[in-house]
Amino acid sequence: MSFLEKNKTVLQQQYPGFLEDLVSNDNDELSSEDIKIETTAAGEPALSVKGLYVHSPRDPLREGQRLAEAVSGEKGFIVVFGFGLGFAAQAAAALGRPVIIIEKHKSIFLKALELRDFSVFFSKNKLIFIVGGLGEGIINALTIAGKLASEDEKKFSIIRNKALMGLDEQWYKSIEDKIYAWSMKDEVNINTHKRFGRRWVRNLSRNMSAVRDYPGVSRLVNLAADNMPVFLAAAGPSLDKIKPMLRDIHDRCIIVAVDTSLRFFVKNGIQPDFVLVVDPQFWNSRHLDRCLCEKTRANTALIAESAVYPPVLNLPFKNKFLCGSLFPLGAFVEKQVDPKGTLGAGGSVATTAWDFARSLGGQEIWIAGLDLAFPDLKTHFRGARFEERSNSETGRLNPIEKWLLRALRDGRPFKARSAAGGQVLTDQRLSLYAAWFENQFRQNTQVKNYSLFQDGLAIAGLQAADTEKFLSLAKRREEIDGRIQVLYSRIDAEFNEPEEKRKRTEQYDAAVNILNSGLKGIRASAQEGAEITRRALRYPMNSSQQDKVIKELDALLRRITESEVKEIAGFLIPEMEEEKDEKDPFCAYLKSSLKLFLGIVENSPQNVLE
Repeated sequence: MSFLEKNKTVLQQQYPGFLEDLVSNDNDELSSEDIKIETTAAGEPALSVKGLYVHSPRDPLREGQRLAEAVSGEKGFIVVFGFGLGFAAQAAAALGRPVIIIEKHKSIFLKALELRDFSVFFSKNKLIFIVGGLGEGIINALTIAGKLASEDEKKFSIIRNKALMGLDEQWYKSIEDKIYAWSMKDEVNINTHKRFGRRWVRNLSRNMSAVRDYPGVSRLVNLAADNMPVFLAAAGPSLDKIKPMLRDIHDRCIIVAVDTSLRFFVKNGIQPDFVLVVDPQFWNSRHLDRCLCEKTRANTALIAESAVYPPVLNLPFKNKFLCGSLFPLGAFVEKQVDPKGTLGAGGSVATTAWDFARSLGGQEIWIAGLDLAFPDLKTHFRGARFEERSNSETGRLNPIEKWLLRALRDGRPFKARSAAGGQVLTDQRLSLYAAWFENQFRQNTQVKNYSLFQDGLAIAGLQAADTEKFLSLAKRREEIDGRIQVLYSRIDAEFNEPEEKRKRTEQYDAAVNILNSGLKGIRASAQEGAEITRRALRYPMNSSQQDKVIKELDALLRRITESEVKEIAGFLIPEMEEEKDEKDPFCAYLKSSLKLFLGIVENSPQNVLE
């Protein structure tokens, strides 16, 4: 049996569907003339592509071993950029760690199957393949590899075949950028928690009655059934291009707008059916300034998360709905009173808006403004609140160009593949959102996603579509309005039925009492712990006194973590840093404990829920 037949047999057994994808008729930029094989003095094949050796022409096997040895002392999974004839990938797998193999050209991978025996390599190791295409599936591959590594799921090492990466620099760079964006996700979440944790808690403590008073988005499920198209308007620069089509969009689709893009519709005389607000900050609430004309109040429903800046929930929208809280404080009350329905959160309101559009039950989502990039160095559509704010704050010593430079620079910009096939400027934060969308598109294949304009970042699963295709959709505005009104009437009758309101009120009062009692207990325990640590830091202690303090502090911490509202306690506990400069272990323990208890006190709501 030839190497090729042997390798194919194992691939079919171990990785169903991968072989079929390998031999598919996808275009490969390499021709048979581009790929040359030589036999080295060591007896192994050596590969050259377009006249460039991609392995050692003398001993490629040893070269692969040296590359693997360079990462042998590290933890987590291994990513191999450029498979070639597989020498480095085999050596990496011998380390006993999961390996993600990334190769641009299927023709190179198939040539390797012809020349070398990979049957043991394929059958005995934890391998994940990303071969050809646009690198689709890399985020899912990273998640799987992290779990297989059974250590820190974000730890990984990279082995680079510099020759192959040089031949297709942009292709490999775009995947590497996604990998690093994925690896930064936890850091971003931690930093976001540090920055906004107290704001979330304060907002939730003021907004909590909304859980009792407003229905959830779960009641809107299937509004777009029977293939009713949904139009999602993000706030990127390409949103300007839909201006001549707004009436056609309104006639054909349920319109979902993010908070940033609402003013675009209102200024152009169109009221979207839904607007989403999920950000807790004051400045974010300003996107809705001067947007609530009488028609918008009546025709646009607010979809909000319960931690939004409190005045948002007091705006005079006729219809308001909550999505499930992302935070333990809100989730605790919702669970007791009225679960709202969870929407995805990828760090941007656009991600939540897409998941809301998907939850409506339609099969097509048409999208504009989801550029996730800076085409022509633009950050948002013309007239966005960001632009107005920057214009109002500019002056002779602080021109608009300086503000724009900061906006572009601060996100660590880089160039990546655009949807149109060229290059476009994006940044780490936006590429992380793109990875979220790619993952969701792959998981929800029943929904077709169409982008009307190709100005932004290439996103696998977001299909290009022209205006002619969109205009071929039937006009259904009368049907849309009818469906919405019938649904709102039914929701109002069910949600505000007197007996239902009475039950919700009782459940809400009980939940708030439990929450208030639990939070008071947590705060009191943290204050007691802070006082004990302060006293202990003032005076020298012998070993028995130290043991007594440690037992007291451990008991207080257990009281906090075993509280009836322990999930909320976990959210209130701040990120701790090691006391590196303190040589005395007991003193270091006390200082860390003091920071912990003071952080809990500081992050706890100052006023109990009413």
